[in-house]
Amino acid sequence: MNSARVAVIGGSGFYRLSGLADVEETRLDTPFGPPSDAIVTGTLEGQRIAFLPRHGPGHRLLPSEVPSRANIYALKTLGVEIVIGVNAVGSLKEEIEPQHFVVPDQLIDCTRGRPSSFFGDGLAAHIAFAEPFCPVLRGALTAAGHEVGAPLHDGGTYVVIEGPALSTRAESNLYRSWKAEIIGMTALPEAKLAREAEMCYAILACATDYDVWHPQHEEVTAEMIIANLEKSLALSQEVLRLALRLLPEQRKCACPSALKNALVTPLEKVPQATKDRLAPILGKYVKRQPQKMRTG
Repeated sequence: MNSARVAVIGGSGFYRLSGLADVEETRLDTPFGPPSDAIVTGTLEGQRIAFLPRHGPGHRLLPSEVPSRANIYALKTLGVEIVIGVNAVGSLKEEIEPQHFVVPDQLIDCTRGRPSSFFGDGLAAHIAFAEPFCPVLRGALTAAGHEVGAPLHDGGTYVVIEGPALSTRAESNLYRSWKAEIIGMTALPEAKLAREAEMCYAILACATDYDVWHPQHEEVTAEMIIANLEKSLALSQEVLRLALRLLPEQRKCACPSALKNALVTPLEKVPQATKDRLAPILGKYVKRQPQKMRTG
């Protein structure tokens, strides 16, 4: 099976990762169904990279239909430790103009009913999520953006709505009253699942519009979103390439031990079927049963 250390999950308008060498394609199934699409792996900036289009081929999946558990699980089975999400967002602040980038540091969850955990079925776990993004990965993305001269904002709160409809004007103004900076539909449950899988996760968000709150700007349309994303595509690829060079060889953040103090149910009481299903995620916490010696 192909392997990779870093994965990029591409959002609206970001359907491929340019510059990959030694490209291979892997189709996986998981206990949570198939991922959004085949996972493309290749070499970029000296690292093995996996790429997965979040909305599938031809952008056929609504935000609420994205199989986030399958996506993160599949990447975990390929050995991925670091995940960068590329997301199209609306701006809730005057200073965040269309075609600007944001590396958010906080999330507000306004989604409804999306499966947002690998756990359950006899295993309770509660990850710490006060800081939903890896600070080291965020730092690499921010530094890369500044170095290439991208119009990039370091930090900000991302409101995640259910969709697929865009906001009403009243909703947009409500989110602005919360002091949120950007709005989108896909950062969750992806970020929560990546934390449960002990992956580093951060987002490079591409602002495409002013949502519907700005009186001097036309209301957002799908056509506008894609057009502005296409204009930002080359620069976002440049930011990603440089960020890969800035990643440390060894992870020293808290992400690789996110489950250490999160597992509540004693593992000896967890059904074996649950442990088997979550083996790629629970691996280091489940003691291997000693094999019985055969005699005679």
